Amino acid sequence: MSLTALAVANARPKAKPYKLTDERALRLLVMPNGGKYWRMHYRYLGKQKTLALGVWPDVSLAAARERRDAARTQVAEGLDPLAEKKLKKIRAQIDSNITFKSIAEEWVLKCEREGRAEITLEKVR
Repeated sequence: MSLTALAVANARPKAKPYKLTDERALRLLVMPNGGKYWRMHYRYLGKQKTLALGVWPDVSLAAARERRDAARTQVAEGLDPLAEKKLKKIRAQIDSNITFKSIAEEWVLKCEREGRAEITLEKVR
């Protein structure tokens, strides 16, 4: 049986975390502190894995289902959605750090490690 937006909104915290199940491995994890987290379980290379899809109400039921479908497509293509998510995050960090200033600072540090003369280091700076 699939979840409804009303059932998600009315899910109340209990003493222990519990799960509300939607179709195709989508689950809403309700924590004792009231947090509601979207999770998707899948198997990749014979291992059970869990992918975090977001926090309710930031991610609605419809959006969670869209993210689940996208992740299931990746699994069908032979990709690990969790690894792809991590790679995307790392790429974004690298892309934001690539500036002329950061590369120039790295080059100055390299020159200092090589033990260049002080006058040369002053020219480089």
